[in-house]
Amino acid sequence: MKEAAANGGKAIELAGEQVALLPQKALYWPRARMLVVADIHFGKAASFRALGVPVPRGTTSENLAGLDALLAAHDTGHILFLGDFLHARAAHASATLQAMLAWRERHPTLALTLVRGNHDRHAGDPSRLLRIDLVDEPHRIGPFAFCHHPDLPDEQVGDGYVLAGHVHPVYRLAGRRESLRLPCFAVGVRRAILPSFGAFTGGHPVEPGPGERFFLVADDDIHSISL
Repeated sequence: MKEAAANGGKAIELAGEQVALLPQKALYWPRARMLVVADIHFGKAASFRALGVPVPRGTTSENLAGLDALLAAHDTGHILFLGDFLHARAAHASATLQAMLAWRERHPTLALTLVRGNHDRHAGDPSRLLRIDLVDEPHRIGPFAFCHHPDLPDEQVGDGYVLAGHVHPVYRLAGRRESLRLPCFAVGVRRAILPSFGAFTGGHPVEPGPGERFFLVADDDIHSISL
């Protein structure tokens, strides 16, 4: 894995390909003009409200605005979602769908692919009107095996370098009197786990495994840390 500077993120080499880890919690593959996004969880806040939990509105709009910002900053022909596009069946609510359809109409030529995750299986597939190609993991493109779960058996992923989500990784930076949890990319020899892109999705504390490096998302920058 070779690392270099990148405009708007941290450029690293994975499986012989140059990619950029972005502070917007996405990965950009320039040669394929592809953005890779994990765990956007559309409709999660609506699902909580359906259960009577008073949570803020506007997370769908925030997610869509985040995608628009990425598209404005990077030459993109394809967004690939690493699972958990929808959080639950409540994500099919009319208001959520109409917001996503309006976004789709603004980007009619953009290719969209969803690698189904565990939440997608419960929520059901997105509306056909969104024109999203639906695939199961592992989804191979070039040297990469695009997955939702990071720990599929070797016989399934073969020699592909795994790009996955599911974990929502965050790393805890601890000082003498306070600590801070930051989203992170966990990059290893055979796989990389992306942070959760979606608003209102939380995070799971992780520790590095053998040969794994962490890249922390802090404000508008990516910081590699030595552990």
